[in-house]
Amino acid sequence: MTLLKKPSSRGFTLVELMIVVAIIGILAALAIVGVKKYMTNAKSAEARNSLGTISGLASQVWSGEKMKGDILDDGKTVGATHTLCASAPKTVPEDKASIKALKYQSSTDQAKDFHAGDSLTGWKCLGFALDAPQYYMYGYTATVDATTPDNNTFSATAQGDLNGDGNLSLFERKAIVRNTELVLSPAVAETNADE
Repeated sequence: MTLLKKPSSRGFTLVELMIVVAIIGILAALAIVGVKKYMTNAKSAEARNSLGTISGLASQVWSGEKMKGDILDDGKTVGATHTLCASAPKTVPEDKASIKALKYQSSTDQAKDFHAGDSLTGWKCLGFALDAPQYYMYGYTATVDATTPDNNTFSATAQGDLNGDGNLSLFERKAIVRNTELVLSPAVAETNADE
């Protein structure tokens, strides 16, 4: 005679299931925070890259030698001069509401946004423009005195409001002319980078 053994029918207890659900909840919360931080960092890379480009272009303009195009009198000389681009007339975009948790598409009109200015002023002088939609509002200001170029400065800025709360983040790169050399700040200064 064979005895049939009844299989064990033990399952998970309610406490065990609650512990598993709590662990999954904690891991999900950590993942959400990590993904949000990653997304913010990816978006703010636009500002860092653009300010690096603006600084590089301003350095190229400074390094380029300019001379007056006038005809010289006999026995006269002219030397090469270095100068920074004068300040951009406006930020792009002009209104911070255009970047409040939004992307802004700059104008292709040749008199607006990054096309404003001339060969000595602003964005056109720098040769900087963004064709793709942008998260940040860009500005370029300079103090330019051609008679005494030492202590001339420029500041390139990017302000953003990625989370739409009205508080702006600020990314800034500065430079100053010292002993006829343009000296850039070693890095982009960041204030409230996660805003």
